[in-house]
Amino acid sequence: MRTARRASNVEVPSFLRQLVKETEKIVTFFFKGGARERGCEEEDNLDEEDATASPYLDRPILEKHVSEGGSQSALNYAVASMQGWRAQMEDAHTCMPQLKGDLEEWAYFAVFDGHAGNTVAQYCSRNLLDHILTTGGIKANEDPEQVKEGIREGFLDIDRHMHKMARQDSWDRSGSTAAAVMISPRYIYFINCGDSRTFLCHNGQVVFYTEDHKPFNPREKERIQNAGGSVTLQRINGSLAVSRALGDFDFKEVDWRPQTEQLVSPEPEVYELERTPEDEFLILACDGVWDAIGNEELCAFVRNRLQVCDDLRDICSQVIDLCLYKGSLDNISVIIVCFPGAPQVSQEALQREAELEQHIEMKVEEILQMMRSKEEDPDLLYVIKFLAAEEIPGLPPGGGITSKRDCIIAAYQKHLMNIRTQEPMDTGGSEEDSTS
Repeated sequence: MRTARRASNVEVPSFLRQLVKETEKIVTFFFKGGARERGCEEEDNLDEEDATASPYLDRPILEKHVSEGGSQSALNYAVASMQGWRAQMEDAHTCMPQLKGDLEEWAYFAVFDGHAGNTVAQYCSRNLLDHILTTGGIKANEDPEQVKEGIREGFLDIDRHMHKMARQDSWDRSGSTAAAVMISPRYIYFINCGDSRTFLCHNGQVVFYTEDHKPFNPREKERIQNAGGSVTLQRINGSLAVSRALGDFDFKEVDWRPQTEQLVSPEPEVYELERTPEDEFLILACDGVWDAIGNEELCAFVRNRLQVCDDLRDICSQVIDLCLYKGSLDNISVIIVCFPGAPQVSQEALQREAELEQHIEMKVEEILQMMRSKEEDPDLLYVIKFLAAEEIPGLPPGGGITSKRDCIIAAYQKHLMNIRTQEPMDTGGSEEDSTS
């Protein structure tokens, strides 16, 4: 019987190298002119600066940074991040499962997705909570309205402070979205500014998720137009793809307008939800996750993984791999926060998982034997695509066959080695020599 799997702190899956070329085809098609061949003359005309200005790498950086922790109030969390296909890592995060002093029963988690640099994201990851607490609205004997106003004022205050520093110290022109939660013994406060996202899984279902702030949303578009801007190609002035963010001070230079009425607003939306014993887990993630998978799919996938894996770091890593396999080209960061009501590892689920992986291994062997009989090259990508077209019962909901690629590759490598050891060796002698 399998036992729940444990993850290591540094994870650089070697099998991913074999999958890089498949995702490279996607990048090539979308960002490097598709399958069209360039002529020599066109190559000569490429400007060197243009060639190096791409925000995408030729190969993804696959190293994951993972950590975990918990609190005395039975909150457990893990976080994982990966640079992926982006030329720079611009994500940042904050995980504080237990605050200090009178707020020791409170927790705070946040994901910051930077753009045009990482200065604002990094600064906010270190300082946003202090600005929120300084407002005095967060108290142990909480008033939800005061808490929400304190969070809002904390965002506006740090944005003013950074704007002043950016003018004095010539900061980069970066900005950052922010998706965060503050958890008290009674409430969960959902905080969102931009298009990172948070959701709560309650009794197996997504019961709340934050709304992405996009320029084409009617309310956001109205503010942008009132500030003298336009929404072109679903972006502010054809440039910025989010309508609320910290930083982005090039879009906040109309001095006579309030902060919340600029082209880009730093004002978060804040909602409170009363905690219940049926609350299972929270997920906070940047849009590198949401570009590849939806709320309900990710909820189902994580819930399924919690029943077969007792290491939240491993589950975060599986989420990242799933998003990469599904074509995410962005930095990827995810935080999973589990409440006492989260699903636990069960022997029944482990048995189902073992049977599924045995079935996949058997199917891989069948495909390789079939290809061998046809004298075809046993190509890994062909095996994966063949399995994707099959009806395989028991696959992880929300993940499907895509989430079992590590199992497929392990089976492929095992059976390919067996096939090669069974092949007769070519001694190089003539037919006459072999029969004499």
